[in-house]
Amino acid sequence: MTRPRKTVSPPAFEQSRDYVQSLARGLAVLAAFDVDHPTLGLAGIASRTGLSRAAVRRLMLTLAHLGYVRAVGREYALSPRVLELGFGCLGSLKLNDLAQPLIEQLAQRLNHSCSMAVLDGQSIVYVLRVPVRRVMTVALGVGARLPAYATSMGRVLLASLPPASLEAWLADCQPLRNTPHTVTDLRRLRRIVRDVGTQGYAYVEQELELGLCSIAVPVRDRDGRVVAALNASMPYHPDAAQHALRDVLPELRAASAAVERCLPSNILEPVSL
Repeated sequence: MTRPRKTVSPPAFEQSRDYVQSLARGLAVLAAFDVDHPTLGLAGIASRTGLSRAAVRRLMLTLAHLGYVRAVGREYALSPRVLELGFGCLGSLKLNDLAQPLIEQLAQRLNHSCSMAVLDGQSIVYVLRVPVRRVMTVALGVGARLPAYATSMGRVLLASLPPASLEAWLADCQPLRNTPHTVTDLRRLRRIVRDVGTQGYAYVEQELELGLCSIAVPVRDRDGRVVAALNASMPYHPDAAQHALRDVLPELRAASAAVERCLPSNILEPVSL
């Protein structure tokens, strides 16, 4: 479902003396692992990163020595130490202290799982999550990534991009048909994202996974710039859309406003590529 994020740097910088190629390669190797690829051998890592097996072998031995990966037979898996990299960032945001109680209250009122996410390339990354009921087959938590094109939070975040940035994002997008309902036509996706920007929310029905619906609204900083998205997910039923718009959307908007009031300035970066 997900693919490792490719970090694209200006060619001029990659050719400069300041560019550390070994660091970029090491990060690319770590990004090769995801929910669909929890373990990988040297050949698999080489295929997903475009690096040679010899380079991958040296990188994996170094990462294993540093404690960021562990051997699983003839393959490798990420070790818990990699959490230090992500949770160091999330901890510095202080979101758990500030926004978590508000989202917990929202989830209890709605009896739906609620989350907050930011945009990172072609993916959204969960920064807060309050599960109430299991709707997806894949367990989600803080740090989980999902494709932005097929998620309500992703579309809310994309709708906040300037037109030129959205076009650049669409040019890199390679949507997969996760279900028969998934929008994969980029022209249609562009129209949907523009409509989301106009209406101020995104509703997605069974595009990421059958039986899953979600609705999301933006979270803005004190300058009015979108910095994150807040959503509620629910199981599909024939009246799911009506329920989402009538019952869930007003609660989401009220919770988003409450989160906005409690977040200090510059705690999250405005959405950008």
